[in-house]
Amino acid sequence: MFRAKDKPRLLLGRLRLGSPGRPLAAGWIGVIAAAMKISPAMIAAVVLLLAGPADAIVGGAAPAAEGIGRSVVTIVGSRGTFCSGALIAPDLVLTAAHCLQPGATYKIVEYGADRPPQLRDTSHVAFHPSFSLQTMTAHRATADVGLLQLEAVPKGKAASAIGAPQTPLAAGSRFTIAGVGVTVRGEGKSGGTVRSAELVATGRPGTLQIRLVDPAGQGVRSGLGACTGDSGGPVVEDQEGRPVIVGVVSWSTGPNASGGCGGLTGVTPLTLYRDWIVGTARQWGVALTM
Repeated sequence: MFRAKDKPRLLLGRLRLGSPGRPLAAGWIGVIAAAMKISPAMIAAVVLLLAGPADAIVGGAAPAAEGIGRSVVTIVGSRGTFCSGALIAPDLVLTAAHCLQPGATYKIVEYGADRPPQLRDTSHVAFHPSFSLQTMTAHRATADVGLLQLEAVPKGKAASAIGAPQTPLAAGSRFTIAGVGVTVRGEGKSGGTVRSAELVATGRPGTLQIRLVDPAGQGVRSGLGACTGDSGGPVVEDQEGRPVIVGVVSWSTGPNASGGCGGLTGVTPLTLYRDWIVGTARQWGVALTM
């Protein structure tokens, strides 16, 4: 559970898109915004926010074009949401449930070095039936996992296996997070590139929730951590020499449990939810690698 003194924030953002390593041209923002039925005011805001190059994850995290980075995708919604997700099958994306609002439409953004970004459609969207946004905003753990099935396999991406954190799970256990969120809180232009960071568990990690910190700052000083737009990003553990997605990014705090980013990164582990993920995938005709 969150502690009373923690000031966690959900990490979904408003639509602030950028292609890896460069700003998204204003004309193509208009195309994307029109497809998602975004207001002219939102278009103007996105153009302003994307005046500079794109990055992701606060604290100076390095780009992650390979490894788990090849599984990470950018998710955008018709209500302006902006989240991360990870391919767990060629056409199946794992993300956070709080990124998926009932009645909204979701797409992923497919980037290419020699072409403008393209929106790709989803055919199915689901979040865990036990997820409660009210519970989450009350700072209590909930089933913050969701799935999107894509109508087409994205180019240049690769699926990653899912599993559960190895036991015994204790403070100091090492994990890698990845996402397309901002590197500077409140600056949408700094989001859009896949980045990753190695963090360690702190406190009493369990099956409901894991808190991660930058080992250099231990959550007391500002350091590496998830931020706006990193919601739904994969949390990876090395298991027998291969990376396995064992959780999703859910929330963050600033240093000393203040509001913001760069302190704690809150994770929803997949331990209790793998059966639902596998069962939902099977209903959609998708077989998962475990």
